[in-house]
Amino acid sequence: MIFLLSLGTYAQEEEKSAEVFLEEYTDEFQESFFEALKQKGIQNYDRAIDFFLECKQLDSSNSVIDYELAKAYFLDKQYIQAQEFAIDALNAKPMDFWYLETLLRVLEKQGTSIDAVQQQLPFSNNKLQENLAVFYFKKRKYNDALKVLEGLGDSKFATNLTLKINDSIQRINEKLTAVVKPEKKLQKEDSPIAQYQSQIEELLVKGDFKNMEEVSKEALDSYPLQPYFHYAYGTALNRTSKSTKAVEVLESALDYLLDDVPLANKIYAELSKAYTTIGNASKANEYLNKIKTGL
Repeated sequence: MIFLLSLGTYAQEEEKSAEVFLEEYTDEFQESFFEALKQKGIQNYDRAIDFFLECKQLDSSNSVIDYELAKAYFLDKQYIQAQEFAIDALNAKPMDFWYLETLLRVLEKQGTSIDAVQQQLPFSNNKLQENLAVFYFKKRKYNDALKVLEGLGDSKFATNLTLKINDSIQRINEKLTAVVKPEKKLQKEDSPIAQYQSQIEELLVKGDFKNMEEVSKEALDSYPLQPYFHYAYGTALNRTSKSTKAVEVLESALDYLLDDVPLANKIYAELSKAYTTIGNASKANEYLNKIKTGL
């Protein structure tokens, strides 16, 4: 129960963090900070970095600024600088989940892991290791999560998360048949997968993307290995002005595709639309060019 509650509070803690620490700072600091957030929000990452650096000059030891600089440099694809600030932030607050997640995302983009910087971190901190296990669990890297949990002994947290991981692995194994031969499963009228697909297709034809988002999310939660449900949920998100999240979901669909060219084409087309919406013409064209014609 403690583990479940902790997952639910992460988002709330991140939302509140900026408000809490700003109460103690000068108008100059606050103006620079909010301007930095504004520039980051409109994807002017270089300007955001400049304003965060101004905050850094006013308070060199503020871990929140290190964290924001790590995120801004990450978004600007300056991964070396992002890594430096992410490490500084995590050293200041090793128990903070979001600081750790940012560092791990930066390391992933560079094709490396936390092992490469372990000596620069307070890695013996149990809470840091718990957060690392949670991160791997959320990413469905179950073996990595179990490896971390081994070092935590028989703690209540380790026991609870290990049970959840084993349950997730079991459910995946039970659904593998539906992925290996999806065409046969979907032909059965009483198949829950077929019923979900039929309902989604009907909503798609009607253009009822709000309800399609609800249904496809439910289907995806029940059958996370079905690429069609990733496509449907991503499409619904994209058509309800949630294009950034849509990109994440649609790109994850590609990880589950076997040999379904028509579905791949639909995903590529929707990704092209989503990237166009968020103003990334390069990625939009990249996915557009992946569509195979003449089928």
